[in-house]
Amino acid sequence: MDAEQPNNPLHGVTLKRVVESLEAHYGWDGLAERINLNCFKSDPSVRSSLTFLRKTPWAREKVERLYVDTFAKPSPWGRSR
Repeated sequence: MDAEQPNNPLHGVTLKRVVESLEAHYGWDGLAERINLNCFKSDPSVRSSLTFLRKTPWAREKVERLYVDTFAKPSPWGRSR
C-alpha cells in the first residue's frame, strides 16, 4: 500500500485541510450546492463538519472527491497514457 501513496492526491492532506481549502474556495453556500450535507447548510463550521465527516464515511468520500477534482493537478502526460 505504501507504494501507492505517492500517487494518491490526498497523501499527506488532513481532513481539516480538505474542509478548510474547499470552504475557502467555494464558501459554505457553494459547498452545500455541490454536496447536499447539513453540516455545510445549517450553521456550518470547520469543527462541526469535521465531526460529521469523521463519523460518516460516504460523506467524507464525497468531500474528498470534490477536493481532488478541484485541486489535484492533471498529469503532464494527460489521461490517455
